[in-house]
Amino acid sequence: MDKTSAPSENWLNKSRGVLPTGHWIALGLAFIGIVLVFCLFFIRRQTLEYRLEHTYSIASPEFFPSALALSNPVPLEGSKIDLLQNGDQYFPAMLGAIRSAQKTINFAAYIFKSDGVGHQFRDALIERARAGVQVRVLLDGIGSGWSLDNSDVRMMTDAGCKFAYYHPVASWRMDRTNRRSHRRVMVVDGKVGFTGGAAFSDKWSGNAQDENHWRDTHARLEGPIVNALQSSFQGHWVKTFGEVLTGADQFPALASAGNLKAQIVESRSFSSAPLPMVQAVTFASAEKRIWLTNPYCTPTDDQIELLVQAVRRGVDVRLLLPGPHNDQPLTQSAGRTAYGKLLEGGVKIFEYQPSMIHAKTMVADGLFSMIGSSNLDARSSEINEEIDVVVYDEGFGRMMEEAFEKDLAQSREYTRQEFEARSLWERITEYLAIPFRSQL
Repeated sequence: MDKTSAPSENWLNKSRGVLPTGHWIALGLAFIGIVLVFCLFFIRRQTLEYRLEHTYSIASPEFFPSALALSNPVPLEGSKIDLLQNGDQYFPAMLGAIRSAQKTINFAAYIFKSDGVGHQFRDALIERARAGVQVRVLLDGIGSGWSLDNSDVRMMTDAGCKFAYYHPVASWRMDRTNRRSHRRVMVVDGKVGFTGGAAFSDKWSGNAQDENHWRDTHARLEGPIVNALQSSFQGHWVKTFGEVLTGADQFPALASAGNLKAQIVESRSFSSAPLPMVQAVTFASAEKRIWLTNPYCTPTDDQIELLVQAVRRGVDVRLLLPGPHNDQPLTQSAGRTAYGKLLEGGVKIFEYQPSMIHAKTMVADGLFSMIGSSNLDARSSEINEEIDVVVYDEGFGRMMEEAFEKDLAQSREYTRQEFEARSLWERITEYLAIPFRSQL
């Protein structure tokens, strides 16, 4: 009786759809894998292909509102913007601004590490908080969550700093975790602002003198443009901390501080990406020069076409990219699939030699400039929360070109012959990286 009942019970369990535990685990893992792939590869901002014709120049009055049509097409006049090159310039300037703060400090960063530079900023923020200054610190969950010690966070919060991670790593929302805040923003007393490409780690210190000290550019802002920068901090702070920033301590009346026309370009989740349009209109409008420095360059087909078209009408197009010192070799491999068409079309590519170049800048026709956190890649245009400042001024453009030429003097040209002679392994790596371009 017992011997015959066991097989019949097994048959009954199978007929009812009861699966062994191992099968359930496998199904669960498969489901998680599908959700993860969906979150990483399909949740992103809408982007368009821009196939623009050259119908007006950068000097034309319609250029600025056209380029910033998806952002804010009205330039803010009366701005003052100082270029700060490498850690020897931007870190002392930022620390000095923190130490002079009287009322408020709003600080946001992608990478903030528990090392020498990080501890300098930690201590300066703590000192001001203990002095009664309102200090708010907002860091990205991926960029800083694993590199900043919890003890440093406790020291800041114990001193009175308000602290939050944007999209923390410990979250079931993989789509949110993947949408990183790549922004760098600091506003002191609502009057002085800083933004650019620098992170807060020892790698960004020094003067790009060797491979352990990176080349980067940051900017110091004064005048009405600071209100726009403060607004960008507010947008993420409200979302993350649930606190609205208002009043004269945050948004004081700002008089003209200079003669620059400038504006802030923000990338936000689930909105049309403004940055590719700024780039596309600039590429299509340039008549003299497009000089672009970027550490992670994987241009799209329409961007390649616009740059090649610019060369055909006599524009000097130069891309200054990382050379032998590159912290993201997979990104470089993914980007090099575009080198062939660019080089064939007459675009000149140069690779910086002394160290990793992390600056994210562009200057076109010596008149329109951009500095910020955005890379020329799919992650910046489709996924990350970015911030850039654009400046419409010939004098400022000259300073940007001088900085570019100085970096160019320490670079070597990457030729079409080198591209065609690359090894089989390089070619395989390039094509294997293509499906993951948006995640690199």
